[in-house]
Amino acid sequence: MSGMEVPDSAVRIVGGARLHGSVRVTGAKNSVLKLMAAALLAQGRTVLHEVPDILDVSIMAELLRRLGCVVNYDASMATVAIDVPARPEHRADYDLVRRMRASICVLGPLVSRCGEADVALPGGDNIGSRGLDMHVAGLQRMGATVTSEHGYLIALAPDGLRGSNIWLDFPSVGATETLLMAAVRARGTTVIDNAAREPEIVDICRMLVAMGAVIDGVGTSTIEVQGVDVLNPTEHTTVSDRIVAGTWAVGAALTQGDVTVTNADAEHLEIALDKLVTAGAHVDIGSDGFRVTMDRRPTAVDIVTLPYPGFPTDLQPQFIALNAIAEGSALVTENLFEARFRFVHELARLGADVQTEGHHALVRGTALLSGAPVEATDIRAGAGLVLAGLVAGGTTTVHEFHHVDRGYAGFVTDLQRLGAQVMRIPADG
Repeated sequence: MSGMEVPDSAVRIVGGARLHGSVRVTGAKNSVLKLMAAALLAQGRTVLHEVPDILDVSIMAELLRRLGCVVNYDASMATVAIDVPARPEHRADYDLVRRMRASICVLGPLVSRCGEADVALPGGDNIGSRGLDMHVAGLQRMGATVTSEHGYLIALAPDGLRGSNIWLDFPSVGATETLLMAAVRARGTTVIDNAAREPEIVDICRMLVAMGAVIDGVGTSTIEVQGVDVLNPTEHTTVSDRIVAGTWAVGAALTQGDVTVTNADAEHLEIALDKLVTAGAHVDIGSDGFRVTMDRRPTAVDIVTLPYPGFPTDLQPQFIALNAIAEGSALVTENLFEARFRFVHELARLGADVQTEGHHALVRGTALLSGAPVEATDIRAGAGLVLAGLVAGGTTTVHEFHHVDRGYAGFVTDLQRLGAQVMRIPADG
């Protein structure tokens, strides 16, 4: 696994390559970090498979170690083993939490297991406000006392949590996960209404049920959890990463390529793949993934991001890159993260014609982008800029590439295998 500190680097792309070949997707970043946190709910050894070799996993592993766990990762097997003590520590320090918002997912398990949690207020991607109000309100309804002191969220439930009926104002993935992990050991029944329905939520429910939790309504907007006294460690395979799979699908269409994506579930990308068909791509669904081929310049496609099963916000930058070189114009509407359009200023440096107003972006396709130095502002923006660089004339250098490393394992290597002219260079190269 990558070390805790990864030297910053940039990636240089020579445009003009057509992506061609096969690429295998590993487990989902947006799931595995929460599965690692869920291991805290049971004493003993929990083993996770299909763990991506990304920086965020290193950060979460270190966080769990500081909470008293023994964490071992086998990169060759993409497996992590977490040995959880009888009573974990309950303080998640700022120096780790500030680097990754997903660290907040230890909040629910720690309150549930220890009756207390001190979790630093998180950092992570700069893509807009993602408040913790729903996490806090839900835990309070379950009987916890929650305060904020000196940059830490402190939750106390010395007599344990109790089941409650909770309505989420928005189907927040993070809040749904926190409350699920809190509810599985609470006394009585908890009902979470307007719950998130993402495949990653289904994945964590599958793992919790394997640990002995009693959960009904998995995959629906109403989840009912009957609390149990004890959970047991388990062995679980992480759901495949639909966002990485979707990124490769867009890359194939953008470069007029031919890419087969394996270990992917096309059902998790139904709308995104349908949009690529609308853009002119051919999509063939197989038992272990899908193949995307494109033999002409794409047609612009409108996008509206929504909670699952709607179009995923994490594929919005990649589709803006596609629209930037497409025939015609497209309107992209971002309904989840207000700052996600920040990256279009970087895309404009490559010659893209994008105008933003509020949560709308009007993209007018241009036949050719031109290479330039750009900067990744978050994981998916960085991926979108790399895809744009593949079809830009000349050389594009994507700086702050560490963002991309947080979500894509072996991205540069996979690009090279698919025929792209891309290489890492020193950050000041």
